Amino acid sequence: MEFNQKKVEDKMLKSVDVLKKELSGLRTGRASVGLLEPIQVDAYGSKVPLTQVSAISVPESRMLAVQVWDNSLISVVENAIRTANLGLNPMTEGNLIRLPIPDLTEERRKEIAKLASKYSEDTKISVRNVRRDAMDYLKESEKNKEISKDELFQYSDQIQKLTDKIILLIDELFYEKEKDILQI
Repeated sequence: MEFNQKKVEDKMLKSVDVLKKELSGLRTGRASVGLLEPIQVDAYGSKVPLTQVSAISVPESRMLAVQVWDNSLISVVENAIRTANLGLNPMTEGNLIRLPIPDLTEERRKEIAKLASKYSEDTKISVRNVRRDAMDYLKESEKNKEISKDELFQYSDQIQKLTDKIILLIDELFYEKEKDILQI
């Protein structure tokens, strides 16, 4: 039996991809389409990404525009934006929702940085869960005599090194975003 480290790494990197998406949704004072990407809307009986029911654009450096395709969803989209805790106040004109990007207060910047920290901690937990599952699988394989004790230690060491590398990547992403958020 050959242990597949690539599968473990892929699972860990998927968690990092989710973190990147979440961090891109945190505002830094500039208008960015990524700010609205994490927002989910209750539409057609399920939760769908905002990008599937509208077109998002940046007409000015401090303004976002959301063009909702289905008029029946305008109030739902507006409410989803309001409750996303991004500090945005939607202004609706027909099926276009304008979102002026207000200046960030120092207090709001700290809140956003705290949220970024929570996202990175959640991602670390996810990565550690992948590590735990892989270790459990290896221990079970060793118990069933599918791999030797030496292989168990070798694979365990590889998984730990991979975990450490991914955790370091998560920290780098967080510190970069935190610096961007707190920058005045």
